Parts: sequence; structure tokens; C-alpha cells
Amino acid sequence: MNLTGLLKNTLSILLGIFFINVGIAHFQDPKWFEPIVPAILGYPTFWVLVTGGMEIGLGLGLIIPRTRKYSGMLMALFLVAIYSANLNMWINDVPLEGKTFATIWHVLRLVGQALMIVIALWVGGWIKQRDDLVE
Repeated sequence: MNLTGLLKNTLSILLGIFFINVGIAHFQDPKWFEPIVPAILGYPTFWVLVTGGMEIGLGLGLIIPRTRKYSGMLMALFLVAIYSANLNMWINDVPLEGKTFATIWHVLRLVGQALMIVIALWVGGWIKQRDDLVE
């Protein structure tokens, strides 16, 4: 395996494990996540549990090489869709555990979200490298 392949596998596993852990946390403590669910959606517990299940499934999909391609695309779409909760938290200054966050933390979260989208697309093979194009 070349260095690029090793890096893709490593990032797939790390991002996958991260999402599995966050997904599990949705089930262990849904009340912690509920405040950031946009009110327009209603039923925050439902959305927290649904997104938790999706995070677990997508995390597993990134780890398993056979499903990585489609999981990478679905993960990117999922990350775009769930950013509405993060944006809701930012715009409405929603507190978590009684604390609100300074703008810099929301900006860093947005950058982190964008980075995870790029990584998911890259490990899934949706973003081609120069040497991928010359085959």
C-alpha cells in the first residue's frame, strides 16, 4: 500500500471512530444534544436519536473499505444537513450545559465541519488527486 492509501485508510478509521462515538453519545445522553435541534423541526429527541443512528452507520461505513465510497458521499451530505443545528446554536446563542460559546468557537466548528466534509469525500474517492487522474 502506498502512502496515500495508508493515509486514506487511517483517516477513514479515525473519522469513522469519531462518528461512532458521537453517535453512541446521542443515545447515552440525548438531552445534551436536544437544545441545538432547530425548533422548526420539532421533536428534538427524535432527531437526536435519528442522527445518532446515522452517525454510527456512516462511521461504520467509512471504516469498512467496501462501503467507504458511498459512505463518504453520504457522510458529506449528512454533515451539510446537520450543520443547521450548529448554525442554530450560533445564531440563537443556544447554551450547552449553561454555557454559550464565543464566535471564534463557532467559526472553528464550521471550519472543522468543512474539513470533515472534504476528508469524507476524499477517502470515498469523490475528490480525485492528480495521480488518480493519470491512470
